Amino acid sequence: MPRSSIPVHRRWLTAFAGLALAVAACAPGPAETGAGAESAALPAPVIDRDIDLDKLVAAAKKEGSVTVYDSSGDIVEVAKAFTDKYGIPATGVKSDVGETQEKLTREYQSGNTTIDMALYESGPSLVGELLPQKVVYTYLPGDLIDDVPDANRNPLTVLSKAMVWVYNPSVFPEGCPVDNIWDVTTPEWSGKTLMQDPLGKPYLIEWFNQMASGYDKQLRAEYEENFGKPLDTSAESAAHEWVAGFAGNSPVLTSADDDVSAAVAAPNQTEPRLGFLSIAKFRDVKNKGYKMAVCDDMAPFVGFQYPKFGAIATRAAHPNAAKLFMHFVLTEEGISPEMHAGGISGNSAVPVSKNNPPGLDDWDAQLVSFDRTELLSDFRNIEPMQDHWRLSKG
Repeated sequence: MPRSSIPVHRRWLTAFAGLALAVAACAPGPAETGAGAESAALPAPVIDRDIDLDKLVAAAKKEGSVTVYDSSGDIVEVAKAFTDKYGIPATGVKSDVGETQEKLTREYQSGNTTIDMALYESGPSLVGELLPQKVVYTYLPGDLIDDVPDANRNPLTVLSKAMVWVYNPSVFPEGCPVDNIWDVTTPEWSGKTLMQDPLGKPYLIEWFNQMASGYDKQLRAEYEENFGKPLDTSAESAAHEWVAGFAGNSPVLTSADDDVSAAVAAPNQTEPRLGFLSIAKFRDVKNKGYKMAVCDDMAPFVGFQYPKFGAIATRAAHPNAAKLFMHFVLTEEGISPEMHAGGISGNSAVPVSKNNPPGLDDWDAQLVSFDRTELLSDFRNIEPMQDHWRLSKG
């Protein structure tokens, strides 16, 4: 078209008062300082430089089992693959980030631990609460560390995933009907965009904060390109202005991406709608006959990429099995069930998923990339941005 005119707990913010302790905090066990600009403000990761995989496997087998929590149901398949490989019973549990955080914290405090390890998608709460309070720690297997870029080490990125704007090519055969992120703030798209409720998805609020801290110039430039005049706002950033405009434009909010993909792309769907969802939903194109495509020309970006971190419970009942599981998910064999729906491994030696959707070819150029040095700031700004969203919706 032509260019035109769980819930995140409030205790996260109060817990920030204790973040100064993070500078001096250390993970349990022999530690070695990790690389990366953010590492000075984090407990040092445990790096097993002298790892003997055979001995680790033997120790893990003696422990007898391992339990891993993840916000993706794919963890069930990962756990099965782990058991098939090592003969160690593994349980993969799908759990929302907020629920996992609460359970990890409660178990650490009680000493009665059932979660051994978590694949965790909220960087701010991990860096702002779980790591400095020593509820979990970062573990890096030495035999794989050379293939893990410095920027992915502390905390450890196991996998990067993505959220993107999508449309129905049957409804819009000439391509995505918008080419600028500011389009979704205009009356033409009022009530016609769908996404999960940001108050129930921590990384959506984090996306808003990351845009505010790192993408102000791009958003201002695209505003002027779209509307023919510079952005004039009293908001603290262009991102805050965009959030206010989008929230006030009656987006349809859901509790799951399944609802978004169905409303936009289900067979026989004829309504002109846009959706914002995980690239994992592109499996519905093959499995359910959905019609869905990425708005790959949307400026200044078509979505964002976010990291899934790996962390081991400090008081894990099966610490060696947890370390072995961490090693497993850093390999192509271990992470492949999570990459059936797309993604990029935190291990550079693992090939990029072949299931990333067409049109999403250059993640660095097309997507907002979360700046890990801003995670503490994101933690501090969770509640202010939540309030900004609430107030903008009216």
